[in-house]
Formats: sequence, C-alpha cells, structure tokens
Amino acid sequence: MFSGISWPQLLIVLVIVLAIFGTKKFGNLGADLGKAIKGFKGAMSDAEDVKEQIEKDSDKSKKEDANFDNTPVNENRKDS
Repeated sequence: MFSGISWPQLLIVLVIVLAIFGTKKFGNLGADLGKAIKGFKGAMSDAEDVKEQIEKDSDKSKKEDANFDNTPVNENRKDS
C-alpha cells in the first residue's frame, strides 16, 4: 500500500495533519474511530445471535413437521 512512501515522508505527513487538525481533534478522531469499530463488532455479534436463533427455530420446526413415513395418510388409518 505504501510501497512508494518512505518512513520519513509518512512522518512529515503526520506532522502536517497534526498541525492542521490539532492534537485534540486528532485524538477525538481516534476515539470516534474506536467507538465505530466497537459498534460494528457489536452489530456483527447481534447478527450472529439472530442467525443462530433463526437456525435453531428452523431446525425445531423441521423436526416437528417432518414425516418420513412415505405412506399416504389414508393408509395409516385402519377402517373397520
């Protein structure tokens, strides 16, 4: 990604960014980025929980509704 940029050049860019935005705004940017990442991870965790619940409910309904008898319903009843 930064194959054409050396470390001294990156340091100069960082100093310029700090001079433009200041350390306070730069620190807030880091905190906001951290909150965004934490929120994203939480949303992904919630999505996984919902997915597992849906799969669990789906498996439960399959077990309740499944009939692997292969005989028609009318043949199961014995008529006298």
